Amino acid sequence: MADQAHNSDNSGVSLTGSAPDHQNRFPPQGEPIFTGINRIGLWSLYIKEVRRFLKVQTQTIWAPAVTTLLFLVIFSVALGRSGREVLGVPFATFVAPGLIVMGMMQNAFANASFSLLAGKIQGTIIDLLMPPLSEGELMAGIVGAAVTRAVMVGGAVALAMAFWPGVDLSAAHLWAIIWFGLMGAVMLSLVGLLTSIWAEKFDHNAAITNFVVAPLALLSGTFYVISNLSEFFQMISRLNPFFYVISGFRYGFLGQSDIGSTDSAVAGAAIGLAIFNFVLAVICYRVLKSGWKLKD
Repeated sequence: MADQAHNSDNSGVSLTGSAPDHQNRFPPQGEPIFTGINRIGLWSLYIKEVRRFLKVQTQTIWAPAVTTLLFLVIFSVALGRSGREVLGVPFATFVAPGLIVMGMMQNAFANASFSLLAGKIQGTIIDLLMPPLSEGELMAGIVGAAVTRAVMVGGAVALAMAFWPGVDLSAAHLWAIIWFGLMGAVMLSLVGLLTSIWAEKFDHNAAITNFVVAPLALLSGTFYVISNLSEFFQMISRLNPFFYVISGFRYGFLGQSDIGSTDSAVAGAAIGLAIFNFVLAVICYRVLKSGWKLKD
């Protein structure tokens, strides 16, 4: 009898038939196991997204840098002759910062707009929805990877432009370069993520790129100052968030911009972009939370 009691104790089942203690360690059904931030899952998603675009870095990093450099070459030759100056600096120096941040924004959009859309088309969207990641963590991982790509593209473009004759990339306000560069990348990453949720095929993604992102980027004062426009078109330009990103980023290099004649105007634009990105983030979070076009 003593041996039987001893064997019952070792098996983890009491003689009275009650459940062993280790079965009570699990939380009630429906209660999440992970609390707080799932750091390992978030980091894994971020690394996955970064490795995805680094595997084809010739296409995702260096090709955009070459394309942006070609813009500088063409517009410098076409518009920068006879020592033309804009805002008191040579035309090539004026246009270079705008091209850098424009390349950053476009590639941030391209990276974020591909993530969920490719999963929906290939049938692998479950790999992103099933892991124990909250909507905020999913959004942070995708946006973080898109911003990383944007920074890499901006660095590659700046490195190439630094060797271009007549271009001076000396920093006048480092905070503006960092802030407006990051705000622009985050803004287009969030827009790209919303596009990825909405789109059902790559044609939808291309439509947003060609009819929304590209026009807003090219008509944002990258190649000109808006003071050359009529008052009506100046008002339209000031409704374009790309204008504040590009002009603020240029302010970081040149120490002046066409946002306003004072430093407080640039600071106001910096705060305004932060608020705009916060609103975009809330919208993106709510859409992810609803499962619209993802869990249907």
